[in-house]
Amino acid sequence: MVNTLEIQQYHIWEKLIGKRTPLTIELEITARCNLNCRHCYINLAANDQEAQDRELSVKEILGIARQAVDMGAIWCLITGGEPLLRPDFGDIYMGLKRLGLLLSVFTNATLISNQLVELFKKYPPRDLEVTVYGATSKTFEQVTRRPGSFKHFMNGLNKLEANEIGVRLKSMALQSNFHEQQQMAAFCQGRTKDYYRFDPHLRLRFDGNSTRNKEILAERLTPEQVVALEQSDDKRMEVLVKHCNDLINEQFTQFEYDHLFSCGAGNSSFYVSYDGIFHLCPPLCAEVTTYDLRKGTLAEAWYDFVPQVLAMRSQRKSFLETCRKCPLVNLCLWCPAHAYLETGELDGSTPYFCEVAHRRAENIRPSGNKRD
Repeated sequence: MVNTLEIQQYHIWEKLIGKRTPLTIELEITARCNLNCRHCYINLAANDQEAQDRELSVKEILGIARQAVDMGAIWCLITGGEPLLRPDFGDIYMGLKRLGLLLSVFTNATLISNQLVELFKKYPPRDLEVTVYGATSKTFEQVTRRPGSFKHFMNGLNKLEANEIGVRLKSMALQSNFHEQQQMAAFCQGRTKDYYRFDPHLRLRFDGNSTRNKEILAERLTPEQVVALEQSDDKRMEVLVKHCNDLINEQFTQFEYDHLFSCGAGNSSFYVSYDGIFHLCPPLCAEVTTYDLRKGTLAEAWYDFVPQVLAMRSQRKSFLETCRKCPLVNLCLWCPAHAYLETGELDGSTPYFCEVAHRRAENIRPSGNKRD
């Protein structure tokens, strides 16, 4: 049975979608996490008091969300860190619900309590996504570096399933769990409500922590492993082969284009970090591309600041003659955000992503796109 609050949500949604282009807002309500995953690009310790002091309050979060709704926002993702680590998660969740937003939540499921189960049963999220780090406790905890975390993960997942709360499962593909990828896929496909996906892309740290970045680099799959893993997923390979001619665009070599951004960043979604910093997309963290919402409004960020960022251009010859003209752009993870994390430059080169793209191209169209 649909409750009154859900009816109000859909009425708001119908009115807004008829008037404006719907927006998606991603709210990172904390960067803190109870796990310490080897590959994580953002997590801070659960007891990091400085980080906790910088977190947006419930009032600030709902104030930003209210501005977003006024601008046409429909969907909202609550993420972290581990969002359930905040004791006021329920207040944030219900406040966003009352604004009419359709909510998704990303969580590691280790903190699922009976109280949260009741909240999600009464006011279901649009999506509840949980990441799986291993199919066995040994592998799971090798990634999370938290003894007992696999048990808490399974307890949380079982609570959600027992109460028929739909969950989507996904995984990160790392060196630490590569040997269990098939087991992880089977585990997820047997439990998830519709689809399962894995992600082999590991971002470097937003805070530039050199020790953590070395750990992340050590966890990255080789290009050959990425391709092998994709080959093992029939549905993924079917899509790659089917859209080969779209993914590999030889005409792109003829383009004269010096804009940095050619992706969907700042088009219909934006990201707000735990401390109130507006990002066009989650990984885009260069200072010149971010806006402090504690010093200005969301409308100023979206309507005035975003166009300035999207108008940014490159004068780097090596970039304009290579990455900007590469026919494999749709198979490559190069973008200004990732380039900045890898090199400190928005138009820097990313050899690892380039290598992955070439291996993918050779795999889906072996006779084409050979290197110069």
